[in-house]
Amino acid sequence: MSLLPPSAFARLLGTLFLMTSAHAALPPLVPMRDFFRNPEKTGFQLSPDGTHLSFLQPWEGRLNIHVQEIGSEQVTRLTEAKERDIRSYFWASDDRLIYLRDTGGDENFRLFAVDRDGSNPLLLTPFEEIRVRVIDDLENDPDHMIIGHNHRDKRIFDAYRIHIGTGEMEMLVENPGNFSGYLTDHAGKLRVATATDGVNTSLFYRASEDDEFAKILETNFKESLSPLFFTFDNQQLYASSNLGRDKSAIVQFDPATGQETQLLFEHPEVDVSNLIYSRQRQVLTAITYTTDKREYHFLDQERQAIQDFIEARFPEMEVGLTDVSEDETKFLLRTYSDRSLGAYHFLDWETKEVRPLHEIGPWLDSAHLAPMKPVSYPSRDGLTIHGYLTVPVGIEAKNLPVILNVHGGPWARDTWGYDPAVQFLANRGYAVLQMNFRGSTGYGRAFWEASFKEWGRAMQDDVTDGAQWLIEKGLADPERIGIYGASYGGYATLAGLAFTPDLYACGVDYVGVANLLTFMDSIPPYWEPYLEMMYEMVGHPETETEMLRAASPVFHVDQIRAPLFIAQGANDPRVVKNESDQMVAAMRANGVEVPYMVKDNEGHGFANEENRFDFYAAMEKFLARHLGGRIETGNQADLEALRETPVELSLAE
Repeated sequence: MSLLPPSAFARLLGTLFLMTSAHAALPPLVPMRDFFRNPEKTGFQLSPDGTHLSFLQPWEGRLNIHVQEIGSEQVTRLTEAKERDIRSYFWASDDRLIYLRDTGGDENFRLFAVDRDGSNPLLLTPFEEIRVRVIDDLENDPDHMIIGHNHRDKRIFDAYRIHIGTGEMEMLVENPGNFSGYLTDHAGKLRVATATDGVNTSLFYRASEDDEFAKILETNFKESLSPLFFTFDNQQLYASSNLGRDKSAIVQFDPATGQETQLLFEHPEVDVSNLIYSRQRQVLTAITYTTDKREYHFLDQERQAIQDFIEARFPEMEVGLTDVSEDETKFLLRTYSDRSLGAYHFLDWETKEVRPLHEIGPWLDSAHLAPMKPVSYPSRDGLTIHGYLTVPVGIEAKNLPVILNVHGGPWARDTWGYDPAVQFLANRGYAVLQMNFRGSTGYGRAFWEASFKEWGRAMQDDVTDGAQWLIEKGLADPERIGIYGASYGGYATLAGLAFTPDLYACGVDYVGVANLLTFMDSIPPYWEPYLEMMYEMVGHPETETEMLRAASPVFHVDQIRAPLFIAQGANDPRVVKNESDQMVAAMRANGVEVPYMVKDNEGHGFANEENRFDFYAAMEKFLARHLGGRIETGNQADLEALRETPVELSLAE
């Protein structure tokens, strides 16, 4: 054996320990493809009349829309996508379905329609390089829907009423240049618009579609009143608001006065933004919010009775309603947990019959998967950082190799539930920590604002503090800590290796930002209205150049000592390929060879099944070499050899 530096020797000892003592107690090695394969069926929906089911099912290796009459065995395939999965679709009427597709992950989504028997397929928006948004599917109008698209001006979205049978469009609102969103009333009339000048957000209202929009409220973007839907008389609005408070709450708002008229619900610890109602009975039914898990606050006895019934039926699982027929007598249920993709069921509420439809991942044995436990730890400046810790089953939670899995956004959050990447890593012998660092959404305005201009600084400290917390608990082997993430999580990976080089044994950057200066210059045109906001939240490339440069890992590659693996989609419109190219070039110029995987038919993350397989197979080998976890191919005795030879990856540049 060749002589190894001390850190590599410590990792080798940890590997040998995992091989000799822990591996014997770990559950069976689950094939990588079982975590990342397409489901056999998923995305179930009900037709409005409740007589038909639709779902996504692979055909020619891609998820396509299929329809089946309830009670019948006959299945009709409606679409023939071969390049990318169809992920977003819905019933526009009892007879016609709508779906969205982009090209190679470019996120320029176009709108398609097809009848439920597969006839009359039509591209409704036959424009190049445009992006479509659905504003209202107009449940009471089976022939039309309201959409927004940016064909006239790539930066902004006009609103149109479109005929779903012919594609004929009528412009409802020509965007004056600052409208960022629209809201219809219960009659399908477009009466509310939100607008931004980059740092100020405005709410516009009109009493009817014949009137002009008038501004009724203006706030700084740090404050928000987000309209959810109209009251049932179409006179006022229900909204999620943090005006005058730290945590967003559900309120009633009068557009005539520009004032909140009633506080419906607030929570002392988290933001509340989701209000549910019954169209049929015209009553508010429930408010949902997320602490460690999803919680309900019921406003309606009938909706609570349904929830009590389904939870009693599936006591070991989380369960929720995913779709409902127009008359609200038939429902689709989805069960799930942290160790299971769960299943779909059909509920006839009149007869109380629950009929199983499909188990999403029957090839996964939940007994072999690891529980995801809510945790919290203190940041160095006194904030409480919430997150989730997943520890491999069957072994003592002590001196383990650890992966810090940093979420993207960054203004998003991790939630409890089944995560294929987390379960894959735990099955390979790694403990996984997911942290909702400052800036993660759902914890109030002050926690969010604490992230402003803190990329690579306090936000990164929260990640580092999570690693130190695990070391202090004795769970983490300090010589075998890796970091992995996508998008902002990819940035955090690069920042972790550059700014805390002694902490990490390796890192995996998946579509991550490397240079904050070039990142700001390469955003899609429809993000331009938010540029001033981005400048205030991240930093201004002209007036704060040095700050952004100091926080950009690409300028600090000389500090990186840990091995790094980078993966990128060539068509990514959010974090363009140049971000990863810069990082790889800088590392190689510094004499460090970086495994670099580029997929020419992908965007911001790998959607195609075969590309996911390639990425996670390469990641598995990379982590095994540097952290000592289990690998699917080869014998565990080959781990030492893996450390002595380059990792074989299927790469393109």
